[in-house]
Amino acid sequence: MRPYFKYLILAAATPLLVVSSSLLPIAAQDSPIITQAQTNQSQKPEADRLLEEGIEFYDKIRFGEALGRFEEALVIYQEIGDKEGIGATLHQIGRVYHSMEQYQQALDYYQRALLVQREVKDDVGARVTLNRIGSIYDRLGDYQQALDYYQQAVVIRQEENALCSDRAWQRITLTGIGKIYQRWEDYPQAFANYQQAAVIERELSNCPEEDIPPSYARGARLFYSTGLVAQELGKYQEAWDYLQQALAIYQRVEDQDEQWIILNQMGVVSRHMGEYQQALDYFQQAQDMEILFVHFGQGGSLNNIGLVYYEMGEYQQALLSYKQALASAQEINDRAGEGVTLNNIGGIYDKQEKYQQAFDTYQQALAIVQEVGDQKGEAVVLNNLGVVYDHLGKSQQAADYYEQAGAIWSELGVNKPDLPIALNLEPLILPRSPNAEKKAQVVQFYQKGMQLYKRGQHQPALEEFQQALGIARELGDQSQEWKSLNQMGLVYQSLGEYKLALDFFQQALGIPKSGFENTGAIQFNIAQVYSNLGDYTKALEFYQQASELVRGNQTGKVRILNGIGNVNLALEKYELALDSYQQALTILKSLNYNKKLLEGATLNNIGQVYREQGKYELALEYYQQALTIQKLLGSKRGEGAILDNLGEAYYQLEQYNQALEYYQQALVISQEVGDRATEGENLSNIGYLLEQQQQPELAIVFFKQSVNVREGIRESIKELPPAQQQSYTATIAQDYRHLADLLLQQNRILEAQQVLDLLKVQELEDYLRNVRGNETTAQGVPNLPPEEQIQDGLADILDQAIAIGKELNQLRQQGNRNPQEEQRLVQLVNAQEQIIADFNYFIESPEVEALITQLTPKTRKPDLVDDLEDLLSIQDNLKDLQQNAVLLYPLILEDRLELVLTTPDSPPIRRTVSVTKDQLNQAIVSFRQALNNPGTDAKAPAQQLYNWLIKPLEKDLKAAQAETLIYAPDGQLRYIPLAALYDGQQWLVQRYRINNITAASLTDLGSQPTSQLKILAGAFTTGSHSVTVAKERFNFGGLPYAGVEVKTLAETVPDTTQLFNDAFNPQDTKPQMGDHTILHFATHGAIVAGRPEESFILFGDGTPVTIADVRNWNLNNVDLVVLSACQTGLGGNLGTGAEILGLGYQMQRAGARAAIASLWTVDDGGTQALMNAFYGVLQSNQTKAEALRQAQIALITGDYTAVGEQRGSIVALQISDEIQPEVVNRLNHPFYWAPFILIGNGL
Repeated sequence: MRPYFKYLILAAATPLLVVSSSLLPIAAQDSPIITQAQTNQSQKPEADRLLEEGIEFYDKIRFGEALGRFEEALVIYQEIGDKEGIGATLHQIGRVYHSMEQYQQALDYYQRALLVQREVKDDVGARVTLNRIGSIYDRLGDYQQALDYYQQAVVIRQEENALCSDRAWQRITLTGIGKIYQRWEDYPQAFANYQQAAVIERELSNCPEEDIPPSYARGARLFYSTGLVAQELGKYQEAWDYLQQALAIYQRVEDQDEQWIILNQMGVVSRHMGEYQQALDYFQQAQDMEILFVHFGQGGSLNNIGLVYYEMGEYQQALLSYKQALASAQEINDRAGEGVTLNNIGGIYDKQEKYQQAFDTYQQALAIVQEVGDQKGEAVVLNNLGVVYDHLGKSQQAADYYEQAGAIWSELGVNKPDLPIALNLEPLILPRSPNAEKKAQVVQFYQKGMQLYKRGQHQPALEEFQQALGIARELGDQSQEWKSLNQMGLVYQSLGEYKLALDFFQQALGIPKSGFENTGAIQFNIAQVYSNLGDYTKALEFYQQASELVRGNQTGKVRILNGIGNVNLALEKYELALDSYQQALTILKSLNYNKKLLEGATLNNIGQVYREQGKYELALEYYQQALTIQKLLGSKRGEGAILDNLGEAYYQLEQYNQALEYYQQALVISQEVGDRATEGENLSNIGYLLEQQQQPELAIVFFKQSVNVREGIRESIKELPPAQQQSYTATIAQDYRHLADLLLQQNRILEAQQVLDLLKVQELEDYLRNVRGNETTAQGVPNLPPEEQIQDGLADILDQAIAIGKELNQLRQQGNRNPQEEQRLVQLVNAQEQIIADFNYFIESPEVEALITQLTPKTRKPDLVDDLEDLLSIQDNLKDLQQNAVLLYPLILEDRLELVLTTPDSPPIRRTVSVTKDQLNQAIVSFRQALNNPGTDAKAPAQQLYNWLIKPLEKDLKAAQAETLIYAPDGQLRYIPLAALYDGQQWLVQRYRINNITAASLTDLGSQPTSQLKILAGAFTTGSHSVTVAKERFNFGGLPYAGVEVKTLAETVPDTTQLFNDAFNPQDTKPQMGDHTILHFATHGAIVAGRPEESFILFGDGTPVTIADVRNWNLNNVDLVVLSACQTGLGGNLGTGAEILGLGYQMQRAGARAAIASLWTVDDGGTQALMNAFYGVLQSNQTKAEALRQAQIALITGDYTAVGEQRGSIVALQISDEIQPEVVNRLNHPFYWAPFILIGNGL
């Protein structure tokens, strides 16, 4: 069983924001009065201590203990005559009563505090006390008294260098004044005070958080209120700006309710501005959030949408929205909303001149608004009834209704509803504001991008964020620019495009005044990327930076500590990981607000540490705690992850029945929530367990399901979230390899060959992260008929489990259940337990045992696989090539080498070679070293590998009359050329054409090439270039023989375009690619283990183009790409060879049918000699595979006549003229002829 664990990543897709806590205490003036006696001085520290303890208890909402400490401190301060201490303590006692809503006691203490503060000239303290007195009167509805105290506070003179805390209280006071004037509908006064408060709020952004009284979503409520008042004054552009600022803050703190309110209000403002589409977008965003506020819920949003359509003159569309709003109001018995909506429907009928329907609808509305006591609504409806009579020509009746409406309006003054849900008959339409429109567009693009991102539609999301970014930069909106850059970084992180993710995060980090620069969010996200890349040193560095910035943000600290723990867990530094997780847990337990989701994730991660340490019982204890929390919160994905971890722990304890129960529950959840990636993992885990229980046939059933689920993911182009991507790519190839192993052990070779093909695709996915497969790979591995029956039975059980789970989850989320619901809940819990038993019984049932018997090697019928037509099509493809071709797939396993040979006319062949993976890899390294040194005899290591790879198949190859080996190498075998294996008498290339492929399913082997050769040849010949790729520095000099190579090529193939050095650059070269059938680049290339952004081709002007970038080239008309000076294993590090596989795939994906690449660089004329010979043969209409073979044989034997009699003398003469004689004499060493491999279509 492979080691596998799943920790929960606490991602920061949004900034790490400061969490609000109780208001900070007013700082007491602790300096003693100079005239006090020494004895008094000695008592002061005790009073100060009591005051501080009281403040601590207050902050923990332990008011009784706080009050006791304050009263003790007050006695001492009074005894020693410390008036500043007296004032501070009286204020704190007032705060306690204030918080307990005992307002009269609070006022008494505040008034006493105020007298002392004024006596000692403590203006800062007095301002705060006056503000709090005002807030109590405000709460009691005595607005004039509140205003008096607020105005006393605001006129207290502030020093120019006033402390941030004092400025903050000035802002709070001005806001309070603004609120009172807003209640009185004195909007000019309200706006003036709010504006002053907003100026201070912006100034406070430069203050340290600890110096400002904390508040939830600071500034958001102020900006929202200012926006509302501006709207009432007809200042729509200013209203929109303030609302946008409020929205940005609530989005940062992820307050969905407040976002909903503001989106509706921004829709109203946009409607007033005549920006109807923008208004619709805001209302739609609000409606999509599915939040209900009393009677202004979904129906309210729909009413607003209808109102926009009404003003646009689209009455039918408006009527549709209003009817939906009416149904919504009636569904929740919202009589007030029903009345408003009926009024609006009446307005539509009036516009459509359906006056009787309008009159009847208004009458229904009138009855309801009178019933609920909505006088404003009553005035509107009465007015509208008058309008109907006017249209009917009944002036007297109209006048009666107008008079009734007028009387109500006179009584109410000019009051209007807080949320304009009533129909406005004559809306104010201002001229369009280009700036407002652009600001709205930024929000629109950003919000749409967020929605697409959440749905997993990453590429469209990027396009929306890019639009938002462009407009934000144009407007100089740094906050929106920051958000767009951050979000683009997160999208690229999700796609595994880590270099691009880092680029965008770094750009966001460079914005100095975004308002987010000191939150630690970007540093956290960068740390996550480096963690994904395995660069743990960098990850820890950025986690530390984030930690220094989050300050009072306790949840931010928890996320960072978990990130640090995850890094140390990956580094197997278990004690350090445990320490970080424990610190996070300690913080969570100290918080006064519920952060159970973070606690559950942290407990799970602690369990992971203990499991890795082999402390399985402890791990189980923490997993169970985490599971309880996840169930409590209804987090199904988190619950599934922990269930899977519980299964793993029980597996390690060899308690397989319990492990299977947890795996099965995890599988049900992953299917229920549609998490296909995790479903694949759950299925493979069950496969490993069944194999351990000596049930290989049943294990294969689950492994096949796992593979097919994963291939379905690739076909549907659904990228994984970052947290899953790491574990997903780390284990999936191993699961494919294991399934192939099991199938081969069961001698089910055709199926194993299909899995091996899919394994290549998955290895490409792990390396490139952009492999989507095709129709063939999407089919996965076909099931045999008995397997289909087993899977159908399992599917029925799992479907029942999913249905039970959904109903159970709904019931658990209900607050108050009636007795019938409680009884149903018990029934469902019992049914859930029974389902687990049914699952276990089914896989052990006689029916399944009978089906398994049909699959075992001893009892399996020979024709069982006859229906697997998809697999048999491989043989048909080999026949169609008419090249006597066979397909060779080696599979490297830990204890052996498996060889799978598919021929055109006979069943597939499996040969097992007794050589360990370590032995094979050591032989590969020895052979590669011998190949790289022309002075070394390479035949001995070449023969050793021949004996393992080819000799076991000699008789089979002879029987198949094989002439072409189509070869899909595995692992480190990709670093050596099969052509250079030695049988004791000759090199393998002297016996066979050799054609490497990435995977049969990804290669069109039968596509015919264009007969006319048209070559685009580029060369880097002189000078030197120093380039940095993926933070690695490379220095390259020109290749002198590359120039000779290209010039000679042009003489051999006249239709050749030549580009040298600076002229050979990407800008000029790429547009010409599609006009040629062959691209020949004689330049450096580094194909290194690691990531595609670290492998590159160097153009003649010094520009490196990474292998990742090649996918964007357009090579649809190109038959062959030749890279004649590439180098693999740079620095001596050999990986899995995925980078070589990736090079071929990227060329094919870009449209080229094949590529020839060198595994190492030869630059003393050998490459020139081979390429001249290759193109000489290719000119005579030979296949690419045969041309490469003939060229290689020419260098081995020194006989160039095979390339054509007339051309042979030219080639020999050119070689003699241009290459040093000692080189000519030793071109038969594989160093010169073997580095070139053909990948793709060999025709």
